[in-house]
Amino acid sequence: MNGQGGEIYFAGNYHDLCQQSGTGAGFQFEFNCSRCHDTWRSAFQPYTSGRMAGWVDRAVSSAWGAFGRAGSEASSALDGLVGANWGPSKDAAFRKAITDAQAHFNRCARCTSYVCDRCWNAGQGLCLNCAPDTAAEVAAARQRGLNDVASQRAYDVGGSSGAEYDVNRSTQLVCPHCHTETHGANFCPGCGYRLAQSDSCGSCRADVPQGAAFCPSCGTRR
Repeated sequence: MNGQGGEIYFAGNYHDLCQQSGTGAGFQFEFNCSRCHDTWRSAFQPYTSGRMAGWVDRAVSSAWGAFGRAGSEASSALDGLVGANWGPSKDAAFRKAITDAQAHFNRCARCTSYVCDRCWNAGQGLCLNCAPDTAAEVAAARQRGLNDVASQRAYDVGGSSGAEYDVNRSTQLVCPHCHTETHGANFCPGCGYRLAQSDSCGSCRADVPQGAAFCPSCGTRR
């Protein structure tokens, strides 16, 4: 951000809060840190011409009969003056706001971002994105290591349990009677219905599918 001379150099980390006319006419700009996005606002600078135009417009509106066309023409002329002075006045106010903002933001020599003091590594002359705080990085790495190892151990435990899981067992994930989710249980947790389990033949003890009238192994009628 640089506002010297006739040219104005500035970054895109600001919002224009200026108001051209009305009793609240004035100049104010809000700058934000490119890293944490905290904001800082420049001091409000009133725009006298815009405020006067607002006062005249209100006076003419409330006393139209007294001023008539003359008041309306005076108001229009003042509006023209407000518009003519707006650009140069705003540029001057912007230059001052940029100068004031330089005390609150630092420009990173590596990524060229503007950051606040909390996001600035003064020892390196870089932002904390480019030169992170060593103690913070060590603490974060320690936590990542803990999480990674704990996750791997949990994965290994799940793998051991999976080796014992009967993947050939038929399951019904939704009860056909009450439509409750079963999560692979033998009996419905909602109504107790027996789920996806084959009955045994009374003669040969082979599995007999549900609904079968005869044993598929020995032909015994059920």
